[in-house]
Parts: sequence; structure tokens; C-alpha cells
Amino acid sequence: MDRDEHKGPVLHIVVVGFHHKKGCQVEFSYPPLMPDEGHDSNLLPEEWKYLPFVALPDGAHNFQEDTVFFHLPPLSEDMKCVYGVSCYRQIEAKALKVRQADVTRETVQKSVCVLSRVPLYGLLQAKLQLITHAYFEEKDFSQISILKELYEHMNGSLGGSSLEGSQLYLGLSARELILHFRHKVLVLFKLILLEKKVLFYMSPVNRLVGALMTVLSLFPGMIEHGLVDSSHYRPKGSVSEDGALVDSVLGCEEFVSVSASDIADAAASHQPPSTSEGDDRLLKPPSRTSPESSESDWETLDPSVLEDGGKDAEVKEAGSEVTEALDPQSGTPITVQPQAAGGGGVVQGLVSGLEEDQYGLPLPIFTKGYLCLPYMALQQHHLLSDVAVRGFVAGATNILFRQQRHLSDAIVDVEEPNIHIQDPELRKVLSLTTADLRFADYLVKHVTENRDDVFLDGTGWEGGDEWIRAQFALYLHSLLSSALQPDNERLLLDYGALFVSAWKISHNYRVWFSNKHPAMAAVTPGHPFQGQYGVADVKLRLSHSVQNSERGKKIGNAMMTTSRSVVQTGKVVGQSVGGALTSAKSAMSSWFTTLAQPSAGATPPGGTGPAAETKP
Repeated sequence: MDRDEHKGPVLHIVVVGFHHKKGCQVEFSYPPLMPDEGHDSNLLPEEWKYLPFVALPDGAHNFQEDTVFFHLPPLSEDMKCVYGVSCYRQIEAKALKVRQADVTRETVQKSVCVLSRVPLYGLLQAKLQLITHAYFEEKDFSQISILKELYEHMNGSLGGSSLEGSQLYLGLSARELILHFRHKVLVLFKLILLEKKVLFYMSPVNRLVGALMTVLSLFPGMIEHGLVDSSHYRPKGSVSEDGALVDSVLGCEEFVSVSASDIADAAASHQPPSTSEGDDRLLKPPSRTSPESSESDWETLDPSVLEDGGKDAEVKEAGSEVTEALDPQSGTPITVQPQAAGGGGVVQGLVSGLEEDQYGLPLPIFTKGYLCLPYMALQQHHLLSDVAVRGFVAGATNILFRQQRHLSDAIVDVEEPNIHIQDPELRKVLSLTTADLRFADYLVKHVTENRDDVFLDGTGWEGGDEWIRAQFALYLHSLLSSALQPDNERLLLDYGALFVSAWKISHNYRVWFSNKHPAMAAVTPGHPFQGQYGVADVKLRLSHSVQNSERGKKIGNAMMTTSRSVVQTGKVVGQSVGGALTSAKSAMSSWFTTLAQPSAGATPPGGTGPAAETKP
């Protein structure tokens, strides 16, 4: 069967097992992964050579069962990212009714996987867990009829599924994310907007991939339409015999890596960060050194295609002439392509390649070599330093990933939870402003107040999953609207000057900004939680500093230790002195308790939420 013959959402059902000599390998696939092979073939398409290792993850033997989400690259140009869900279990070999000759260990580990065209992670997981349980209960892995029935059932039941509504976010609990990460969720949100190299780390794998994908679900439209290019880590472009690019896209831009220190210097001088042709930080030589430019000479980061002849292949089409101009409103470089005879010029911005809404969302973050790999096997480690990969959001359970900190900009320890950022300049860029802290505190307060309401779990509005995603949509819409204003320095200051400077040279911003999105005219610019600062904001920032910075934690611990020493001293000295010290201790404890509580500053002046009337 040709792999493109059917257009159902499910491409394949695959069983991956652990062989005592060959390691992880595909044992069954329906339809066959290789068109000319049988369903029991171990052969794989070259693009999917990592499938056995992501479907049966590191440390699987330490858990009785678990679930993993993963992404695979497309097998053909007309396909997009392949979304994988795998449920693995292990069973004692002596419990098998039919024990095959190659079963030599005390336990048998296998994964049942669904490879899908649609990102219905939680829905696929729910169905797959039931089938995997039934498959293992047979205690005879040669009984594959149940897997064929699963394939037919899923394509039948999901055939008309729309990538909208609650089914899309099934299993991705924004409430649990806020309760666990609290204010740090906003740091993660801004970190991904900057397209940094972000590694999530934890074991077991299900909580890891769940946290990672839930963070991405906070970006409007990202799960639905923003991940279609997220696994394209093979360069698309190739060089023909005459040296021209065979596969190129009009309007692709330069991939320039600018350090956080450059951004800080640029923000201080109100100038864009500069780049030099000889700078080792450049991932490829740009055509223009200005980071405000929005065209590029090459489609990919593949060093083999970085030749001078790339420009002609990119801008010339059969019999057409493309000229360059500046947008009269924004000053952004654009292209003007003549229409047919007698027609006027057509202004074109950069093309994201994504299915966008009226606001231009989802932002094209996971495009042009910026990867999303919910789970990354050790065998994929080389991708972290691959020249064709400009960044990533990836999950890993192997300690080796965490130990090699130099390959990531940020390591997110899901268990702690904590975000480890080595570069002090990047930490400054991501420092939350007072308005940001108000926003984050507003979220935490509402989610925390409703945490014991069993009826709210995933179904309620205020403090529920949909409400949380609506708040982040408002935050992003307001940020984008502020960026469009002609005199926006004051509006953007509430998002952080360093952050805005860094974001404006990111790929996603430059693509979005080069196009017109009429619906943005209805969005009120400015931070949703802007306003005059007061005592409540000071308490909020102190609380955040004490709870999240290393220095703050040390000060907090030292003061608490001093409090205990004071109490002990009070027992020895006279009653009057002891009473005074006890009173001092009580005041100190009260101060810390107040700081730790959600502050009234989380509610903007004049309302109970980020309403339009709160803006000056």
C-alpha cells in the first residue's frame, strides 16, 4: 500500500519491542511502514530511524507503564509533521501464553504507537491506553487483529474531527501547569517567544511531555496549526548541478544568532544589535547586516547551499521581475512582484506557511529549523548542536542532556520546578516586569482559589483551563498590538525593554510584522496590567525575588535561621528581653507570610481582571 493512498488522520499503528540483541526495533506496523515490506518487517524509512527509540524511551524498564508524545519528520514534501503517541508496558515473560524463542529476559517491554496527521495527543492517548491494555491482556503478542481494528476504528471515528474545541487540549491541563510552575510559566512563555534553545527535563516521560505541550498550548493556535513544520530538521534546499537552489521559498529570512549581551547594549543605546560577517555566532552569512531586514538569500542553514548564486534562485520566477521596497508605514523591507500585463504591483510580506487566523496567529515560531521535540531520545542528541537547527523546545529523560548545559539556553527541571539559565544577560532579558508580575499573580490567585473545586476541573471558566488560555491570548494580542503603534516605546516598556529588543529580531516577530492583520485594529494596545505602581507592587516584587532568586532564597533562609536563634536566646535571657525578641520574631514571620500570599496587587486598579477600562 502506498503511504499516501489514504487520507485518514491515522497513518500507522506500530508495535516497538526491546530485543535482547538488537535493542529497540519495530516488530509490527499496519499498514506497513515500508510499502514493499510485510507488516512484520523491521525496516524503517530513513527519516524515521529514531522511531524505536522515542516510542520506547530511556528508562522504560523502571516503570510498569507510561505514555510518550513525540514528533517525526515528514516522508514527502506534501506531508507535514507526524504526531506520535506511544503507550508502553512491561509484563513478566512467564505470564505469556505464547512465549517466542527470542524472549530471553524475565520481562517483556513493548510500546503500541499511533502515528497521526493531527495533533490530538490526549484523545489518541486515551484510546491507545485501552487498546494497549487489551493487547497485553491477550498474553500473546502474535494476536495483531486488535491493532488492525484500532487503525480502522481511529480513522473512522476521527475522520471528521476538527482541530478545535476541548478535544484538542484533552490531557493538557493549564491549571496544573499554573499550580506547579506558578509565576515561572510566564518566563517559559517569553523564553519560547525568543526562540531560545529550551530543554525540559524529567522522568517519567509522561509528565515531561505533558508539561512541555501544555506550555505550548498557551500560545493561541499553536497546537492546532503551529507545529506542522516543527520536526523539519533536514534541510529542504538542495543544490542542482548548475549551483542554483532547487527548493527555495520567496521571503525566507536570515537566521542570525545574537547574544543577550548585544541585545542589552542595543537596548541601552536604542540601536538594533549589529552583526559582523566574521562573527562566529552567525549560523550563516546574512545578505544584510541589519537585523531589521526581512528577506534572506537562502532557504536553509545547510552550509552546502550557502553560495552567492542563491539570491537569483530565490527572487526570480519564470518571466517575472521582483523588486524591493519599504513598507510606507512600518519601514519594513518588502517585495513587490508585478502582476500580469496591465496589473499593478502586489505587496508581499514574509510567508509563514502556517494556517493563520485573522490576527496572524499562530506565530511562526516552529518554522525554518526551530524544532519541537516533546521527547528526544539519546540517539538524537546530535540535533542539539546541528547547524541546521537554529533552536528547539525539547524534552529529555536522560541525565546526559541535562549535564551538557552549554548546548541549551535554558534547562527546565519539571520536577523542582525550576528554570536554569546560565547566561546572566539572558536572565535580565527574561526578568519579569511589575506588570508581568501582576499578570502572573492574577493567574496564580484565581487558579489557587479554585483548586479544591472538583466541578471546576477542566470545565469551569474563571480559573479553568480555557480561562487561562484566554488570558495568555489577551497578553499576546496586547503585546502584538503595542508593537504596531507608531510611538510604542512607553507601551512596550511594561513587557521589558530588553525582552522587546530581543523579540523584535526573532524570526516569528519579523514574519508577523511584515504582513497586515486587519483584526489587530480592534485590540487595545498596552500591557493588560499596566498602571500606576504602589505598595502592593513592591510587596509582589519582593515576594517574587525571595521565592525565585538564589540570592533571595539565601536571604530568606538566613532570616528564618536568625528567627529560630532569637527564640532560643529569648529562653535564656530575662522575661522582658525574651518577650521583645519573641515579638520581633512574630513580626518577621508575619512579614514573610504576607509576602508569600497572593497579593492584592494582582488585580489591576478599577477592576477584577485585565479589562479594557483599566488602561489609562
